[in-house]
Order: sequence, then structure tokens, then C-alpha cells
Amino acid sequence: MVKKMSLGRGLEALIPTDLDASILGEDQHRIQKILITDIVPSTTQPRHQFDKSQLSELAASIKNHGVLQPIIVVHRSSGKGYRIVAGERRWRAAREAGLSHMPAIIRSLEELEQIELAIIENIQRVDLSPLEQAMAVYKLQHQFSLTLEQIAMKLGKAPSTLSNIGRLLQLPEAARQALQEAKISEGHARAILALKGKSDKQTELLSCVLNNGWTVRQAEQFVVAAKKGASLDQAKGRTASETQLTKDLAKKLGRDVLVRHTAKGGQLIIHFKNEADLEELASQLSE
Repeated sequence: MVKKMSLGRGLEALIPTDLDASILGEDQHRIQKILITDIVPSTTQPRHQFDKSQLSELAASIKNHGVLQPIIVVHRSSGKGYRIVAGERRWRAAREAGLSHMPAIIRSLEELEQIELAIIENIQRVDLSPLEQAMAVYKLQHQFSLTLEQIAMKLGKAPSTLSNIGRLLQLPEAARQALQEAKISEGHARAILALKGKSDKQTELLSCVLNNGWTVRQAEQFVVAAKKGASLDQAKGRTASETQLTKDLAKKLGRDVLVRHTAKGGQLIIHFKNEADLEELASQLSE
């Protein structure tokens, strides 16, 4: 019996897998061996390219151990053969391995619609964490072959919003864990994502947030310094000095200030409450 995966029960339930238990369900008794030649891929599969070396590795594994997880299929509308819902990568590897049949669970369209609806309802829960939202969007994209635009329409959200949420799954494992446990905020997570491809600096930034209590603003300052080619020590030092400078300015002016770095320098933003407060600020600056 396959244990059902529920959103919101630990990070292990959120890491994308080729087959989701919410689609498989407790239906191992429904596994059938079907002809590989009777199976066709989904025309709406969001993944169009499959890494050839990874497919070859999976094909070699299948030759030695067989297909360990069944694919999910539905009957084709023509009535002949089956269309893949989940598991196209395994199907391609099984073909490459020379198999004639492979294990599959045949689902009805009605069953899939019920599961899809449950996932959509899950996304709309107010207590869902950012990572849980990201994983739910991933499921709808990769296991139900929905585009971001289709998901956005169902949820009443902008596609760009869902795209930004989905990128959280690209976080390093330690950062995903910290975000899931609410040790860092979504703002911290996005700062770490901005250093994609610089794993050492991502690790250092996460450490500074966790151990030194860095704010999102400090994390962003670190990112700016790191992207300008600063070493880890230089980026940390620059972040600390700029943060202290911001604090000194805020104390002197008696109001919040914000430093934003740009490619050509930066901006100093000083907050004021109303026109009278602005006049007082102008007087302070002219002294």
C-alpha cells in the first residue's frame, strides 16, 4: 500500500518526484502490464526536452531492476491505447531499455479531475507555506500537464506570481528546510535564490541569516556586494558597514532610511509621514 502524500507534512512531501502518491493513491492492486506501443505521451507535457544521458542511466537501471513505479495513464479519446498522465520519463527509458510491456495504473478522467480540484483547493488555503504552494503548482504543471496560465486562471492569480512561487523549489536543500521550518522568510529565500550558481555564497548567506539574525535588507545588501565580485569576507564586511551606516543615518534623522544599490550607484530613501514632517526633514538636511 502506498501512503498518500499530503501537503504540509514536512519537507520530504514537497520535493518534486516523478510520481506523486496523490495520483497513485492506494491503488497498487490496479497496476496492470500494458504494451509500451499502446502508450502515447501527453501533448500538453510541459517538459519538452529530456536529458539523454539521464534517460540512458534510467534505461540501464530498468534493464537491471525493472520499472519500480508504475506510470499513470488514461484511455485515449479515440478509444485505442493510453495517454500518459505521469511518468513519461520512465516510459521513454523503458522503450530505450527494450521492454515490451510496463506497469501502469489506468485512471479515469473523473478521478484525475477530483485530485486536481483537491490540489487547487489546497493552494488556496491561507495557512499553506510558500514551499507548499510551490509544490502544489509543480504538481499541477508536471503531473496534470497544466500550463502556468491555466493554473493562474483557476486560482485567480497572475502567472508571474506563480512563476515566482515555483522558483522556491530551486533553493538549496538547507535553505528549503529553513524556509519550511519558518527559520527564514520568503524574502530571505528570494535573496538566496538571487545567488543561484554561487553555492558557496548561498551557503554563507543562509548561515548569516540563521546565526546572525540578518534582515531581508541585509541579505539583499550581501547579494549586491557578491554580484559585484566581492569575496565572501568583503561581501559580509560591506553588508555590516552599510547596515551600521543606515542605522546611524536613521538615528541622526529620527526616521527610517533605506539604501538601495543599483548598477550605477544607488539610492538613499528617507521616509516621512506627511508634509509637515517633510518640511522638518528638509530643515534638518539644510543645517
